[in-house]
Order: sequence, then structure tokens, then C-alpha cells
Amino acid sequence: MKKFVAEIIGTFALVLFGCGSAVFGQMFVGADSLTTMGNPITITAIGMCFGLAVLIMCYAIGPISGCHVNPAVSLGIYLNGGMKLPEMFSYWVAQIIGGILGAVAIGIVSQQWGPDYTGPHMFGANEYAQGHLSGAFFGEIFFTFLFVFVVLGATSKKAPIGFAGIAIGWALAIVNIVMIPIDGASVNPARSFGPAIFTGGEPLRQIWVYLIAPLIGGAIAALVWRIFKDDKKLQSVQ
Repeated sequence: MKKFVAEIIGTFALVLFGCGSAVFGQMFVGADSLTTMGNPITITAIGMCFGLAVLIMCYAIGPISGCHVNPAVSLGIYLNGGMKLPEMFSYWVAQIIGGILGAVAIGIVSQQWGPDYTGPHMFGANEYAQGHLSGAFFGEIFFTFLFVFVVLGATSKKAPIGFAGIAIGWALAIVNIVMIPIDGASVNPARSFGPAIFTGGEPLRQIWVYLIAPLIGGAIAALVWRIFKDDKKLQSVQ
């Protein structure tokens, strides 16, 4: 139960900090405006918010649950023997709940359910442009593969103790900075699901991409890591 609650809190923080940084920033120029999202400085700031959110939660809940806060990470750890299948599914449930609660918090703080804010990106949902399905799908696979690979490496037996959170946080920040212009950057089904169900429309119709592609990337990372792994207990970031 402690692990379950910790994963809820961690994923909640990830969505609130990361997606919230995009939503709250847009409020200064109007909820329907995407001008800030095309600004490299803004993209970098949002990417850093995602990365720093994971970094701080690694040290907050890492000793409790390992701070997966991402179904793709849990899948990669399961495939490498770091957890059992029922536990992985319980992590997935907790992460989805956390993502939903994070989206709810964004809506409450920004009053996005009110009449003044009805923009399509009110909850920081992922969305790719029409005609860019393959770019978004394969991008999510490639970058989730790299991210989960970093997680597995940083939490391995021979990695420096206590520094995993830094590597993982920076990896997520870089992934977001690169991927935000493509499809808003997900590499995490739980991060995408909560905002999408409240946003509706195109983000909800496209949600399958952000559910399936990251899991494929996480599975590939786990299979590749088997070549290098020297420790079956990869669950904790500590």
C-alpha cells in the first residue's frame, strides 16, 4: 500500500509540475494561444519542469516505491526481473490514478473548467499534428527506449549510489525539450492519459499512440539492457 500511494503522489507531482508549467504559462497569453509553445525558451523551461519533477520525486519516494511514475519504466523493470507481474499492474493503476489527479489539480488551480478558459490545451494533453502520426509514434518509441535505458543503467548495481535521480531527471528533461515540438512529449502513458480524458477531442482520439508507443519503447529498452545487466534488483533509484 505504501508503494501504491507513493506512485500516486509521484505521478501526481509529475503531471502537476510538468503539464502545469505548460498550462499556466499559456494563461498569460490566453488559453487558445499556442505562441508560447513555439518559443525555444518556453520549451526548455517546460522540459526542465518535467525533469526536475522526476528528480525531486526520486529522492522523495525513491526509497519507498523506486519512483517509477511511468508504466513504461515499470514494464522495463518487470522484464528485467525487478518486480513481479501483479506488482507491475498495481504500479500501473497507481500511476494512472496519479496522472488523473494531476490533471484535476491543473483544472482546479487554473480554473480551466470555467467559462473563461476553453482552449484545446487546457490540461497539457499530448497531441500531434495531422499527417504526423508516424513521427509521433516512432518518436515516442525511440525516446522512451532511451529514457528507460537510462533508468535501467542508472539504477544498476555498478552505478554510483545516490546519483540515479540526477541522471533520470536530466534524461527526462532532454527528452521533453526535443520531443515537445513533435507531439508535446509523453514517453509516459500515465502522463498522457489524465490530461487527455479531461481535454477530450483530438488528444483523446490520439491517446492510443501515447499508451502503446511508450510501452513498446520501454520493452525494447528492457530487452537491450539484458545484454548489459548485472543486477536483477533494479527497482529502487537509491
